[in-house]
Amino acid sequence: MKNNAPSLPKTLLLRAAQGETVDRPPAWIMRQAGRYLPEYQALCQQHDFQQRCEIPDLAIEISLQPFRRFQPDGVIMFSDILTPLAGMGIPFELVDNIGPVIEEPIRTQEQVNQVRLLEPEAELPFIREILAGLRSEVGDRATVLGFVGAPWTLAAYIVEGKSSKDYATIKQMAYSEPELLHQLLSKLADSIGRYACYQIASGAQVIQLFDSWAGQLSPADYQAFAFPYEKRIVEAIKQVYPDTPVILYINGGGNLLEQAAKSGVDVIGLDWMTDMSVARRRLGDLVVQGNLDPIILLGEQRTIRERTLEVINQAGPKGYILNLGHGIHPSTPVENVQYFFDLVRSFSFES
Repeated sequence: MKNNAPSLPKTLLLRAAQGETVDRPPAWIMRQAGRYLPEYQALCQQHDFQQRCEIPDLAIEISLQPFRRFQPDGVIMFSDILTPLAGMGIPFELVDNIGPVIEEPIRTQEQVNQVRLLEPEAELPFIREILAGLRSEVGDRATVLGFVGAPWTLAAYIVEGKSSKDYATIKQMAYSEPELLHQLLSKLADSIGRYACYQIASGAQVIQLFDSWAGQLSPADYQAFAFPYEKRIVEAIKQVYPDTPVILYINGGGNLLEQAAKSGVDVIGLDWMTDMSVARRRLGDLVVQGNLDPIILLGEQRTIRERTLEVINQAGPKGYILNLGHGIHPSTPVENVQYFFDLVRSFSFES
């Protein structure tokens, strides 16, 4: 499918993601569309989470709520990393205040055999409408981001059946039936590669790849069970869309930075547990994103200013995107988010 969005000037975030030097860092916030906003909470009273993700008008409205308030440099599609699973024959339920629930976790060869390759146009037409609508609304005022879940993280939900604290079930599969797990991961990688390309064709200008739970792996297990499938997705994207930046975010992945950088991604997202200046040295010229502790936005504004400017100055003017090191906390005061974005817009590397 072709992207019918008009050709527009390159946005600040897109320039930074492609490694250019910029006058100020572009900024957006993970999970910026949602739980801390009163207008989002009002919609939650009328529509369940799956409806909010899959009804185009609702998803567009939710995606644009923080854009209207704060004018971030990135507008990310409101969705969920599990959204494509139903199209692969893996039904799930998104339960408010609980998270994803898969009633029949996939743990046998017969179940893995039944997982099918995703056909995004047939199974997820609402994604095209959401992203095309966002591009139309946002124009050249910000960058539209799509996102996908990486195979290890998706498999963690699929095998565990829900969120987990120790990932014992999927790790047991990795250690006792590795070939079965690799079959599942391979099917996921092929489908998610297709899904990412579909998002770009529909209007996404940048893709963020979330391997949220890969940080729970040892370096050896990351190399075996996560890295090859991250790389396969990046290769699938770059084969069709070589100029579209891909961001890889691994929560708790500070010990994996050098390995993750070899996946072929354009940007590494950092959590707050890795010092920005240290990450810069370790990653060389690779673009970085992050990495303010989300809880700082619950503090006093002078602290927000101090910590934000510290991270910006450590990162420098070339190849850097400002973000939190994880999703925004639900109790974050809206006025602090406004202060954060106003501060970033007023900053200049030249001053």
